[in-house]
Amino acid sequence: MRYTPYILVLLLILSCDRDKPIVPPSYKLEIPEGFPNPIIPEDNPLNWATLDLGKRLFFDPILSLDSTISCASCHKQKFAFADNLDVSPGVENRLGVRNSMSLANVAYYDLFLREGGVPTLEMQVLAPIHDHNEMAFNIISVAERMKNDSMYVKLSREAYNREPDAFVITRAIATFERTMISGNSQYDKNLLSESQQRGKELFFSNSLNCTSCHGTFLFTNQGIENNGLYENYEDSGRYRLTHLQEDIGKFKVPTLRNIELTAPYMHNGSVETLSEVIDHYASGGKTHFNQSELITGFTISEIEKMDLINFLKSLTDEEFTHNSFFEE
Repeated sequence: MRYTPYILVLLLILSCDRDKPIVPPSYKLEIPEGFPNPIIPEDNPLNWATLDLGKRLFFDPILSLDSTISCASCHKQKFAFADNLDVSPGVENRLGVRNSMSLANVAYYDLFLREGGVPTLEMQVLAPIHDHNEMAFNIISVAERMKNDSMYVKLSREAYNREPDAFVITRAIATFERTMISGNSQYDKNLLSESQQRGKELFFSNSLNCTSCHGTFLFTNQGIENNGLYENYEDSGRYRLTHLQEDIGKFKVPTLRNIELTAPYMHNGSVETLSEVIDHYASGGKTHFNQSELITGFTISEIEKMDLINFLKSLTDEEFTHNSFFEE
């Protein structure tokens, strides 16, 4: 059979394309009004292949030593990807030392973990995988497990054009977590009741000064602070990372988005209710030597406290916590 020059060129192009990795279709984040576009790392593109792999890994206990604990074990959607326990159990029911933080809007965070010791979302998953009280495993061993699963080998090649390894695991899970954007609460829709409106005015007032730590669209300034919870801290906080005296008892300021769902509160889950949280800040704290100068105490009536609590509840995003996209 004779081919025209045009057909020969076309066949050459097609044969070359077969040697190139297929580029998966991209995934477009749904950004709430008033939210900026998050930064996506160049080496971790957001597409359906990386997202599918990351979601499967997030729910798979393959990440833990005895295959009993997954990321979703401690980060449940109905609690805004936090947990409702003081401290979540890991493998063999070993208890950690800190309360699970919500993963909502981690796409915008610049520091991770309670002491802010991890600088990227891609690196964050290494901490629970290697922690003795959580997954108690090793990411290299996780990769070896995945290589024995033909599905994971296939998904890894489709997503990153390589077999399962630490690069693939960390980036895939980060990709799925990066889609957990929450910004469609009653507050965001400006659908506040009269009580919630009064609570909003209190929240943004100079007298309570809540926004000094819980400002911005994230309702956290992402600072590392000592909030005067104790005179003596059993968990030394950021000091464990830096060994600096000025970091004793300092923890990352949590987001107040979906705060109604993420009880119990504080780094160790020691405060059960929002009412008790407000009481703590109204008291002015325990005057620890590292306590933030912003914790000075205030006076608030029971009616005002209820209005403030109702405002905090307006930050609950039911579209986020009921979104079937995030279900296993």
